[in-house]
Amino acid sequence: MKAVVVETPEKITVVEREIPEITSTQVLLKVKAAGICGSDVGIYHGKNAFATYPRVVGHEFVGEVVKVGADVKNAAVGDHIAVDPVVSCGHCYACRTGRHNVCKTVNVLGVHRDGGYQEYVAVEQDQLHQLPKDLPWEIAATVEPYSIGAQVAHQGRLTGDDTVLICGAGPIGLIILQVAKMKGAKVAILDVVDSRLETAKEMGADMVINSKTKDPVEAMNEFTGGEGFNLIYEATGNVNVLQMCIQKLPSPAGRVVVLGFSTVEFPIRQVDIMSKELEIIGTRLNNYRFPEVIEWFKEGKVDPKSIVTNTFPFTEADKAFQYNDEHPENVLKIVLTF
Repeated sequence: MKAVVVETPEKITVVEREIPEITSTQVLLKVKAAGICGSDVGIYHGKNAFATYPRVVGHEFVGEVVKVGADVKNAAVGDHIAVDPVVSCGHCYACRTGRHNVCKTVNVLGVHRDGGYQEYVAVEQDQLHQLPKDLPWEIAATVEPYSIGAQVAHQGRLTGDDTVLICGAGPIGLIILQVAKMKGAKVAILDVVDSRLETAKEMGADMVINSKTKDPVEAMNEFTGGEGFNLIYEATGNVNVLQMCIQKLPSPAGRVVVLGFSTVEFPIRQVDIMSKELEIIGTRLNNYRFPEVIEWFKEGKVDPKSIVTNTFPFTEADKAFQYNDEHPENVLKIVLTF
C-alpha cells in the first residue's frame, strides 16, 4: 500500500508499506478521505511541538471497514467509519475524571503515532464511529474538526445568551461560528483575510472585524455597548491576540478559551484576570464528541460542505500542502481523496 510520510520538516514522500495486520480488537480500514489540519501543516513545517519524525500524518480520516477482528462488536465489513484519533490510558487522573483528551500519556493518530494518510489503517474498535452511508467521503472527513467545535462549545459553556468573539476565521473558527449560531449566540469574528471574513458573514456572523483596518477594542465597544465579550475563542495561536483577549476585550465574569499551542512566552497581569474574575480555559482535541457531531450532520444543524474548499489525490499531498501555504485566501479545508 501507499503511505504519505513527512520524513523531516518540509520533506514529504510517498512510500510503499505492507498492509497492516489487525488484532482481535481492531478493524482494517480502507481510507477514503482525510483532511489537512493546521496541526498537520505545523508538522510539515516543523512547528508542532508534539510531533516526532518520520510520521504518517493525518488525524481527520474516514474509511470503509474491509476486515474485522474476532472480538470486535461495533463494526462489520462495509461499514463507513469516522475514526476518533485520540488514544488514552484510561487510568490517569484526567482519564478517571472523564477528560481522556488530556490524558497524561495521550497519543493522537497522525501526531504521536502514524495516522490516516495511507491506504489502510488498523484501528481499535473503541475509536470507531458509524457514519451514514449516503454521506460523501470528503464531507465525512470533517467530523473530526467539527468535534473540536463541539469540544470548545462544551469547555466555554456556550449558550444562546452569550456575546461571543472568535479570533481567527480559519476552518476551526468558522466551525465554532456555526456551532455558536446553532445555539443562538450573538457572534463577532476577527481575522486579517477579507475572503474568510466574507465567508463568515455568509455563515451568519453578526459582525466581522478585519483587525488590519479596524481597532478590535472599538469594534468590541460597538458590538457590546462597551460591556465586553462574554465568551472569547482565541483560535489564531498568536500570543499578541491572546494578550489582547485577556486585557482589553472580555466582559466582567467573561471566559477566554485558548485553542492555540504556541510556545512563545508573553506577559499577563494578574489584575486583568482578578478584577473581572475571568476564566481562562484551555481546550485540546475532543472528548468523545463524535456521536454528537454525527447527529448534527444527520439533522442538518451545521454545514460541513461550506468548509471543504479543495480536494487533492492523497499521492499529491506535497502539492496540497504547497497550495495551502501559497493560497490561504482560497483555502479553508483541503481534503485528500483515496
